[in-house]
Amino acid sequence: MLNQLWNDEAGFVVSAELVLIATILVIGIIVGLSEIQHAVNAELNDVGDAIGSLNQSYCYSGFTKRDGWQEHAFTRGSDFVDVTDDCDNNQCDIACDAPQREGYKN
Repeated sequence: MLNQLWNDEAGFVVSAELVLIATILVIGIIVGLSEIQHAVNAELNDVGDAIGSLNQSYCYSGFTKRDGWQEHAFTRGSDFVDVTDDCDNNQCDIACDAPQREGYKN
């Protein structure tokens, strides 16, 4: 019986294959999630650039209701001039840096 247990390799082959398959799957999932992260960051950067490129300037004049020289009611006008902010239109890039080579070890 001990000799039969020693020569039985059925469980070993199945577990070794499962470990190999699981390792390949985990590596593939990590790479896939990393690519999803970069794609989502790029799309959110595009949305931010689109919002930043909107011109929010406005101007409207006031008006006054008068009878002769007597003023009865009035509203004031207003204006706002939109200027470019610090991170509008891709000035602050969120993408990762390019890979760099390692230096020599001392």
